[in-house]
Amino acid sequence: MTQDELKQSVARAARDYVADRLPIGAILGVGTGSTANFFIDEIAGIKDRLGGTVASSEATAKRLAGHGMRVLDLNDVDAMGIYVDGADEIDGSMAMIKGGGGALTREKIVAAVAATFVCICDASKLVAVMGKFPLPVEVIPMARAHVARELAKLGGTPKLREGMVTDNGNLILDVHGLAITDPVGLEEQINQIVGVVTNGLFARRGADVLLLATMDGVQTRVR
Repeated sequence: MTQDELKQSVARAARDYVADRLPIGAILGVGTGSTANFFIDEIAGIKDRLGGTVASSEATAKRLAGHGMRVLDLNDVDAMGIYVDGADEIDGSMAMIKGGGGALTREKIVAAVAATFVCICDASKLVAVMGKFPLPVEVIPMARAHVARELAKLGGTPKLREGMVTDNGNLILDVHGLAITDPVGLEEQINQIVGVVTNGLFARRGADVLLLATMDGVQTRVR
């Protein structure tokens, strides 16, 4: 199977998970990225079951609306049963690196509201130690240089993501060369740097369920 075929298979599994567990009329949170896009296309077939969706990016909102799905502002939502999103890396504790698409802050906010966070990805994203994928950090533009110096003190090499402005009007620094053995601790440490909006470690609020596409089918892992 190609990587796209693996993504398609896990998107279908996530659609079935949502159809089985989300009450009719409930709100579904939807992430950002290539695997999430496959998921959006799949849930178009069950859109009449949904009370609405909350998007983690402008791109996701546009794709959802293009399928005729109702997209709600998170501030108008009191509860969200499930949030489905991909990951750039995920470890055995269900901590993740996210933000390859630049939507990490909104993804983290939507994940915080959801009762259940379902991560969907292919087996190449499951790692023993995270850090091979550069860790995205969203920063206020005027703090870029200061934050980069502070991140370098942590042992990584921060690089500005050229040509990238987030939906929030901020910049992304991608931190290369980390070996993340304490995801919760590092997430908290980076978030304390003045000028950081948030970072792409989803460790304090990791995934509750992992749907992992493999050559032998989709595996389900629960934290």
